[in-house]
Amino acid sequence: MHCLEVNDLVHRYRNGDVVLDGVTLRIPAGSIYGFLGPNGAGKTTTLRLILGLIALQHGAISIFGLQLAAHRIDILRRVGSLIESPSLYDHLTATENLALLQAVHRVDEAKIGDVLDLVGLAGTHRKKVGEFSLGMKQRLAIAVALLHEPELLILDEPTNGLDPNGIVEMRALLTRLNRERGLTIVISSHLLAEIERLATHVGIIHRGRVLFEGTLDELQRRRRTHVALATNDDERAIALLARQSIAATIADGRIVMPAMPNTAIAQVNRRLVDAGLDVHELHTAGDDLEAIFMNLVSN
Repeated sequence: MHCLEVNDLVHRYRNGDVVLDGVTLRIPAGSIYGFLGPNGAGKTTTLRLILGLIALQHGAISIFGLQLAAHRIDILRRVGSLIESPSLYDHLTATENLALLQAVHRVDEAKIGDVLDLVGLAGTHRKKVGEFSLGMKQRLAIAVALLHEPELLILDEPTNGLDPNGIVEMRALLTRLNRERGLTIVISSHLLAEIERLATHVGIIHRGRVLFEGTLDELQRRRRTHVALATNDDERAIALLARQSIAATIADGRIVMPAMPNTAIAQVNRRLVDAGLDVHELHTAGDDLEAIFMNLVSN
């Protein structure tokens, strides 16, 4: 079952430049969906359209099986979001910030303590938000988005500007929300390695077009594998390999050869050793997510 469906979105700037060109997405309920793309690819515009923050020009959006155009208010009551910088009052405490929204959402006051505890800010007490670190502000913004117990959480670059520790904390929080609460989470990001550690499903957008959509496993099956080795004389090793009709190059201090069966790898090793070369390293390697992404957007 899909929590969110986006069909054939087309969006243009006033000058006629195309931002989105037929964007179609299928986001399964209960997934952590990584929406990947470089800056300017169309990620934020897509999320703004999904949340009804800008007018839909062409296409359709369905959330929880309901058309956004006809049921916007009912849908958004069930959605939490953080788009770009969090809107927080620096002169208030975390509790006071949430209290303002508690009345708007008409939720029990006890929910304030619950979400602060959930995001690890229960101990901030009288500390003003202006004294918070960037990571604490991001976690408070997540608490704001969770106050009304949404079923879908939409986050635009939630780790932007965070230090490595803050990124790890954010990843742990989102994973816990998904696993313990069954929350469907959509995260836009240009941090490919981070999404690889977090997402169950991935959509890749570039220049307003979706280049890939599927599970993380399906994306990783697009890895191009190769054989890497290191010797005490790589130039001589390459010459020996060439005489065996094996194309090899040097990259990042290692000899790189095309993928081959294990028996062929063992034969290469024997021939190099028999030729008097010391083989220091020999293994099969594959592209990481960043390499797969770059291969997609360069085609």
